[in-house]
Amino acid sequence: MNMKRTTAFILTAATAASILPVAACKTDDKDKLSSYEITAAYDGENTVEGVTALTYVNDTDSEICDLKFNLWGNAYREGAKYSPVGEETASDAYYDGISYGEMTVSGVEGCVGWEVGGEDENILTVTLEKGLFPDESAQVTITYTLKLADVNHRTGVTENTVNLGNFYPVLCARSEEGYIETPYYSTGDPFVSECADYSVTLSLPKQFTAATSGRELSRTVTGDTATYKYELNSARDFAAVLSDSFKTAKTSADGCDITLYYTGETQPENVAECAAQSTAYFSEKFGKYAYPTLSVVMTPLTVSGMEYPALVMISDDMESVDSVYTTVHEIAHQWWYAMVGNNQVTCAWQDEGLAEYSSLCFFESHPEYGFTRTAMLGSATKAYRAYFSVYNQIFGKADTTMTRSLGDFASDYEYANIAYNKALIMFETLRGAMGDEKFFSALRKYFDENKFSIASPETLIASFASLYDVEGMIAGFVEGKTVI
Repeated sequence: MNMKRTTAFILTAATAASILPVAACKTDDKDKLSSYEITAAYDGENTVEGVTALTYVNDTDSEICDLKFNLWGNAYREGAKYSPVGEETASDAYYDGISYGEMTVSGVEGCVGWEVGGEDENILTVTLEKGLFPDESAQVTITYTLKLADVNHRTGVTENTVNLGNFYPVLCARSEEGYIETPYYSTGDPFVSECADYSVTLSLPKQFTAATSGRELSRTVTGDTATYKYELNSARDFAAVLSDSFKTAKTSADGCDITLYYTGETQPENVAECAAQSTAYFSEKFGKYAYPTLSVVMTPLTVSGMEYPALVMISDDMESVDSVYTTVHEIAHQWWYAMVGNNQVTCAWQDEGLAEYSSLCFFESHPEYGFTRTAMLGSATKAYRAYFSVYNQIFGKADTTMTRSLGDFASDYEYANIAYNKALIMFETLRGAMGDEKFFSALRKYFDENKFSIASPETLIASFASLYDVEGMIAGFVEGKTVI
């Protein structure tokens, strides 16, 4: 995700958890990759009727007796303990007054029982018919209804589109301590999911166009309904954005078909161009982009951008220069989140910091966009020092530790300065100490060895430490001991 930013590069806000090792998705063995078969129908207003069939493969070393799913759509309901929309942005998000949605499960097949619980009615627990031992598989089928709020957010009916992020029950990722259950914090991206293969059938009124994460396999029209079939492999999410007024611009890079979706009168050609250039640059710098398509979608949001595998949402109300910056940042997340995952709840700096620093590297190599390495680093440093000073005055001591739960950040302002600005400064410091050759070799090593897995911070640090003695340097930043 990218928080709102100004053209001066300063991350501004709309106003201590331990690190859990997470099991990797073993995509080198396709028999061990779980798969989703999703059938969803949008009614043209505020409802999605869906059926999600998950074929789960036990790739752990232990017996599995139940499956747990995140019900992200239920966070939009009235009375939710955690609201996905922060108080600072609520007036912009709810453009027609407060609105509610919910995700209701009506049945689960292939189990002996199920219940909705968790900290905030956000977890569906499915008890399997029998325990699954390592390498065994089972299928469960979940029937659900998603009511969409009228809100400019990841999931909802916006002012001119329908955003379908996190629109289906998503299997919780596992750590060594069990399933990772996370409420929908309004700060950051509270999502941790493992890779799977996706087969998605999406039905919608025929006047709508769908921008999705997947490669389109077919389209059929029956009466007033168009039905699309998509596939996406080795991905940790599937997302879509719908509109009855989309225009498109197509380009390509490194064998990937890139489509820009927008609704304005003027085609944002600079966004399409930088999307292609940044995809090619990151493929060359870090490792090849894994998916056959990439959708870049201009849509109403309360933040400047949001990433999903093979699809990025870009706020449609920004100035051109900000749209370019956000597009590059969100596309960088295809490497640092989509392909190489991490626990975004406890270690947000790991993907946000890498996406931010990767953006700096791209603009450094493309000076025509007007973003310089010196200015970006200077603005991040200035913003971070301002945060440090203000929080020292307010709280007596600013918490500058980087690894902590999203729920432990006092504000979006604090989150932005820690996960974006401080992390960018840290990676710039590492690059200065290691030199370009070793620094970028370490990032390529990190990408190659952790693609399609959920990597711990220790794994990232080890990639650098294999080429240069940086453990102490990184620890100083992460533990809040380094003075900037």
